[in-house]
Amino acid sequence: MSDRRRINGPVGQTAPPIYVGLQGKRTTRQLGDDAIRKIFLKTGVTPSASGSAYLEVEDPTTTSPSGTSLKLTCTVHGPRALPRSAPFSPHIILSTHVKYAPFATRNRRGYLRDSSERDLGVHLETALRGAIIADRWPKSGVDIIVTIIEGDQNRDSPEYERDEGWDMMNVLSGCITVASAAIADAGIDCVDTVAGGVAALVAKDAKSQPSIVLDPDVAGYHKVFAACCVAYLPTRDEVTNIWFKGQLPGADAMVYNKLVERSLVACRNANRVLIQSLNETVRQAQTPS
Repeated sequence: MSDRRRINGPVGQTAPPIYVGLQGKRTTRQLGDDAIRKIFLKTGVTPSASGSAYLEVEDPTTTSPSGTSLKLTCTVHGPRALPRSAPFSPHIILSTHVKYAPFATRNRRGYLRDSSERDLGVHLETALRGAIIADRWPKSGVDIIVTIIEGDQNRDSPEYERDEGWDMMNVLSGCITVASAAIADAGIDCVDTVAGGVAALVAKDAKSQPSIVLDPDVAGYHKVFAACCVAYLPTRDEVTNIWFKGQLPGADAMVYNKLVERSLVACRNANRVLIQSLNETVRQAQTPS
């Protein structure tokens, strides 16, 4: 009597498939130095959460059918009462959790958070803490969970290893913007909307001089010298978080100030998309069904 549950292998010899690797060239940036990529932002995508938002960033140089290079989703749970065993807190307890999906990057991510994801969570908490009116909810807590569905990386680039790490700046910028939209969707009082923006000092090719660009697509440049990510409150004209990475040339001492100023321009552009998305959500809620 044969085993019906057993799947027999092929009788003859077989050869594993061999895939041809991509040997393309590094694509150059098609946008101007002062232009940012298109952003899609929508709130209320997760009905079970108190507030939620979804963000996509366009990649004009990609060949994938989606045409995007960064996909983020954020859910907000709370405010809710803390456990009885927790000590009294006169303000709300903010908890942020940033996690890459296992398939978000070219190198498969683990199911446990690594050091880079914990760094993103710390910077996100610092950026949001300056916007939330914390004393409105004493002895309460709110959980903000950001899932990175697709990282801001060019998987077709043959020089992918050189891009490792710089894409975290754009990821943090997107996390700040999508988390601010989700917090507003949850009805949590804030002093202002907080938006993220990135500026970088890059060299377009081996012979060009370094220049500052907004919303850098890392795969479109020969080398990235430094990058700056800023969380900004446009109405109050306040900065809640700055993350700087890289080395600046010692000849010009004002490059750091210029990077921060250009990052604020990117923040204002992202805030326009954020305000437009929130206004659209309010109009849909007021429209009778």
